[in-house]
Amino acid sequence: MAVEVVYRSSRDLERLFMDKAEADRHDKMLELAEALAAALLKATPSLSEQQAEDIGIFMARHRDLFAKAFKNNPEALEELPASADRS
Repeated sequence: MAVEVVYRSSRDLERLFMDKAEADRHDKMLELAEALAAALLKATPSLSEQQAEDIGIFMARHRDLFAKAFKNNPEALEELPASADRS
């Protein structure tokens, strides 16, 4: 029997990773998504928690593009995937 080491994000207990660094990146992405969702709910109380969470995750997954857009490069947002492609 072989032994396999796997890692799990502390914020996503269902997902397993073969690499600690990848698990850490996923955990940090979810931490950012949570903070974004909280900010979105403050700014727009009419959003449902699920909508805020979905938007927060989308923004966190594409943080590099949003960072470029916030640095006077709004064209960077044209590179965002279509809403159906949330990877």
